[in-house]
Amino acid sequence: MSETKENKTPTQSDDIDQVLYKKREKIYPREVHGTFAMLRNTAMVTLLGLYYVLPWLTWEGRQALLFDLPARKFYIFGLTFWPQDFFFLAVALIIAALSLFFFTALAGRLWCGYACPQTVWTEIFLLMERWVEGGRRQRIKLDKGPKSLHTLRIKATKQILWIAFSLWTGFTFVGYFTPIHDLWHHLITWSLGPWETFWIFFYSFATYGNAGFMREQVCIYMCPYARFQSAMFDRDTLIISYDPKRGEPRGSRKRGKTGKEVGLGDCIDCKLCVQVCPTGIDIRDGLQYQCIGCAACIDVCDDVMDKMGYPKGLIKYTTENAMEGKKAHLLRPRVIIYSLLLAILVGGFIYGVATRVPLEVDVIRDRNSLYNETDAGLVENVYNLKLINMDEHPQRYRLSVSGIDNLRVVGPTDDIDVQSGAVVDLPLRVQVDPIELKSTSNEIVFHVESKTNPAIRYDAKARFLGPVVR
Repeated sequence: MSETKENKTPTQSDDIDQVLYKKREKIYPREVHGTFAMLRNTAMVTLLGLYYVLPWLTWEGRQALLFDLPARKFYIFGLTFWPQDFFFLAVALIIAALSLFFFTALAGRLWCGYACPQTVWTEIFLLMERWVEGGRRQRIKLDKGPKSLHTLRIKATKQILWIAFSLWTGFTFVGYFTPIHDLWHHLITWSLGPWETFWIFFYSFATYGNAGFMREQVCIYMCPYARFQSAMFDRDTLIISYDPKRGEPRGSRKRGKTGKEVGLGDCIDCKLCVQVCPTGIDIRDGLQYQCIGCAACIDVCDDVMDKMGYPKGLIKYTTENAMEGKKAHLLRPRVIIYSLLLAILVGGFIYGVATRVPLEVDVIRDRNSLYNETDAGLVENVYNLKLINMDEHPQRYRLSVSGIDNLRVVGPTDDIDVQSGAVVDLPLRVQVDPIELKSTSNEIVFHVESKTNPAIRYDAKARFLGPVVR
């Protein structure tokens, strides 16, 4: 019985377990140069430069970009947004989502290959790794070789650089929510608050873990975009593809020999396209969800084709239709629809921000009674107005009301002072002769205008109720 158990063949479930729990093989991306590598590096320097520099910029005596959550103010250069401006955030998120759909439908995973934070920070971590440990062969040799003080020194140097960069990244992140000059002062005086300390270390750990340790595993296993991107692809989407008609059968040959002379295709099977891939895939196997569209394989393959004297483009940006000899259509219904929606939303967003009034007026009508009749025979409605000054400066307002002839306001109507960010409650009574009423429910408008800045004006509608008109 024991011999039978020891000599049994692996079951199907055993095979599945081996696949599901396969040990990760570390990827050593080879350094590559070329047009797309230059574009990626430019995007990396630009995006990281913006991230690390923006919180240090000042605008009118304050931090230019600051999300002050305790004060509920979001400063974006000359603009100040409040929780009441949540609509603009919603529109901005919709624009971002539509932009992702548009660029994906047009040219695949451009976001992943050039602008995704995971890609950008992984690239800078790889640069530090290459600078300390050397090229691909040196890194492989270092990891597989015997452990020594030399190896420990190199590994420790890399880890110190990674940790220092991660901590600075975490510090900068918190600097978008806490004034960064104050944060720096608290840091050098060892007086950081508990929440500031927590978020600095939390984001530092996330940066180190994602960009230094997990790397391609985030793109392959954790990122949902890789799973649903196919829903945005069609046969006219630009994707990175290997041309099997030209490249197959692949095989090595001497330089100067054409594929026809040796009975092979143009692919010399050097596997450099695999070595430069940050996710470790072979693009020659066709389109795969692990491909992040970085185009490193295009650069290295074009370089090989140059050295062999072959035309470039064995691996290139193309479409499935073009690969099959059909006509490609970059401008197609989904691309046009995305473009129109983006143009409308961006135009509306810009117009809304440009015409935004930094004043909010909420009118709350007293619901305890429909209306009152005064001793003078006037019909009276009671209201409570909430004035929210969303401007950076204190304002002095005047109040008026229209909609019914000969309206009379009992309460403060002039020289209403409201500090920046403050909310002022104004209890008001509005009275009118019943002869002026046209119906039992009449629309009136409260006009609030700043005496300090006449451009700030807000009109709030309300209902005035009265007796039945005879």
